[in-house]
Amino acid sequence: MISPHDPNTIYAAGNVLLKSTNEGQTWEPISPDLTRNDKSKQASSGGDITKDNTSVEYYCTIFAFMESPLQKGVMWAGSDDGLVHVTTDGGKNWQNVTPKNMPELGLISIIDASAHDAGTAYVAMTRYKHDDFKPYIYKTSDYGKTWTPITKGIPDGAFTRTVREDPKRKGLLYAGTETGMYVSFDDGANWQSLQRNLPVVPITDIAVKENDLVVSTQGRSFWILDDLTPLHQLSDKVAATTHLFKPRGAYRFGGGSFPVPNAGQNPPNGVVVYYYLKTKPEGDIRLEFLDAKGDTIKTFSSKEKKDEGGGGGGFLAEFFGITGDPNKLAKEAGMNRFVWDMRYADAVNTPGAVLWGGNLRGPIASPGNYGVRLIVGNQTLTGSFEIKADPRLNLPLADYQKQFDFLIKVRDKISAAHEGVNFIREVRKQVDDLSKRVSDAGTDGKAVTAAAKDLNEKMKAIEEEILQVKAKSSQDPLNFPIKLNNKIAVLADVASSMDAAPTDASVAVFNRLSAKLDAQLAKLKEIREKDVPAFNQLVREQAVPAIMVSKKGTGGMK
Repeated sequence: MISPHDPNTIYAAGNVLLKSTNEGQTWEPISPDLTRNDKSKQASSGGDITKDNTSVEYYCTIFAFMESPLQKGVMWAGSDDGLVHVTTDGGKNWQNVTPKNMPELGLISIIDASAHDAGTAYVAMTRYKHDDFKPYIYKTSDYGKTWTPITKGIPDGAFTRTVREDPKRKGLLYAGTETGMYVSFDDGANWQSLQRNLPVVPITDIAVKENDLVVSTQGRSFWILDDLTPLHQLSDKVAATTHLFKPRGAYRFGGGSFPVPNAGQNPPNGVVVYYYLKTKPEGDIRLEFLDAKGDTIKTFSSKEKKDEGGGGGGFLAEFFGITGDPNKLAKEAGMNRFVWDMRYADAVNTPGAVLWGGNLRGPIASPGNYGVRLIVGNQTLTGSFEIKADPRLNLPLADYQKQFDFLIKVRDKISAAHEGVNFIREVRKQVDDLSKRVSDAGTDGKAVTAAAKDLNEKMKAIEEEILQVKAKSSQDPLNFPIKLNNKIAVLADVASSMDAAPTDASVAVFNRLSAKLDAQLAKLKEIREKDVPAFNQLVREQAVPAIMVSKKGTGGMK
């Protein structure tokens, strides 16, 4: 074990506790024999012909040890023959504090020194080698002077191998037994199952790392329960009503993964939001993400199939047994989970448009403070969270903001391009429909059809500069060059390919492409403000009927 107070101090345990301050070059005993030192348990193992001294047969050994994370010099030791000792002065003096009501000759499997109180510790003991499969967990709050057994709720047969206290919430305990996981919210007075989707398997040890619960099992690999923050906040009051849990901070980093047979699954990359609903709401519920100013970044709903920006949202945890549209909120009674991928709304899309490289995805939020708002009926619940920078990078926060600002400009410029094309296509469709109706009805509308053709030609020329209209499949850009929208969209890929401020070249290219696009949009604005109204005026002057009947057929009418 490494001392929590000095990384240059390490401990190793035999029948005595040893200490080294020079990386193991020399060791100093800092305790007497802390076992029963029963010589009958120290003979060679095996028969007369073959011995079996492979170390698992050794007894009279310190099996569990921990130094208090709060108070230097407070150390706990437990032996494999059922003794518990403590020192409060770094090993100068040791006291035998074995619980008086604990059966003898058990194996002290784990000692967990509290992260909240220096005098508090928890001990897990097993006696299955004596055919005793009862759970044994003890707690002291006075440096071992008195102990209390705390196993209510853990059934006989689920003998306890480990116990750990949550370092963030005092009295929140986790117990690993021969048949699975248990949790206590009241310092061990009561326990309940925390099995979820964990296999029924012996839990040999537990560690809480950055608010994740990590367990080692006997034969079924390592398992991790992601994000303990809901357990930190859970209470009877919370469980009695609708509640939005405060999300834990999320790291901003890219990357992905590919499915690998028999491998574990990575946690979701994003901001995990838990919310509890006492009952299933009748109407729609919404979840809004806000920037530091309180402005809405993105809104998700239990009703909508997709958010307004399209793409990128969250998903429901598999262990809650709920699946569905990643952008759709669950509103089931009980615990619900949603993951926001930290992205702003996507660029406006043009249906059927083909992009060669580039993307329409909204940029990822910069590191900083953000808010979340849950709206259920007439009830609004709010919370806050932090998006953290990748700790492996030495990037100034200002550069993150420069990257974000640039990507927002790129996104908005792509949106402007596609909004222009969408406008052109909408107008052209109406103009074409009107021209066809005039022609089919045999109406003398030459002036209208001529004006329609002229208007469409003007818009078509603009559309073809903005977007490659000949591209219908992903391979078509090999034959037909990409246009302004695609060239600008490629900049989104370039600028977001790493965490860094945009290069000067990227900014220069964007400015040049933006100027070209703005020129086309200026032409389109003139068409919208002059040509389209002029065309509408011509249609009114020509008195084109609102309903025109084709002369190609009368439907059997005389």
